[in-house]
Amino acid sequence: MTTTIRVLIADDQMMVRQGFTVLLNAEPDIEVVGQAVDGADAIAQVAELAPDVVLMDIRMPGVGGIEATRRLTEPASGATVKVLVLTTFDLDEYVYEALRAGASGFLLKDASADELAHAVRVVAAGDALLAPNITKRLIGEFSRVTAAAPRGPLRARVGDLTERETEVLTLIAQGLSNAEIAERLVVAEQTVKTHVSRILFKLGLRDRTQAAVFAYETGLVRPSAL
Repeated sequence: MTTTIRVLIADDQMMVRQGFTVLLNAEPDIEVVGQAVDGADAIAQVAELAPDVVLMDIRMPGVGGIEATRRLTEPASGATVKVLVLTTFDLDEYVYEALRAGASGFLLKDASADELAHAVRVVAAGDALLAPNITKRLIGEFSRVTAAAPRGPLRARVGDLTERETEVLTLIAQGLSNAEIAERLVVAEQTVKTHVSRILFKLGLRDRTQAAVFAYETGLVRPSAL
């Protein structure tokens, strides 16, 4: 039996909310359980409806998407929801801040219906997702923002990882899936999943997206590595 992915859509534009609702409800394994008009409304509805994924617009009045994402993904919130950030603005600062806030994925609003549904499934499964056309810009932003930042404490945490775990972390940051990492390292995919779980536990990270952020902020991965 297929598990239905429960989705909450948070956007201050009614037409956007309704459009996404129609597109996603047409999928057999996805159900839109609610619509929120801003970040505060999204937080309240997550507590009430317990969706699996929130489609979160970045620019909303009052509590914006980035702040709402931060509140929903902080450990103290107790929520297990994944956040997929949607925006019409292809701006580096928003991508960077959304992922730092805890978003598991990022997609532009002009994505097709198939791309949107795929993104929801990927994020619900616990994987990271970035729109391909902004990935390189994102990497550049990571490098620019973190170039002058002190990395000592973060680099020290890398030392807690084994050589293989460090290698897997590097490949995660380069955007490889578990299957692709397994093929690259010539190991079983289940072995990669175990490494990923240990990496997240040792570094105190929420998911693969946070692992990628960590890898760039420590300087473990640089644009030249891609």
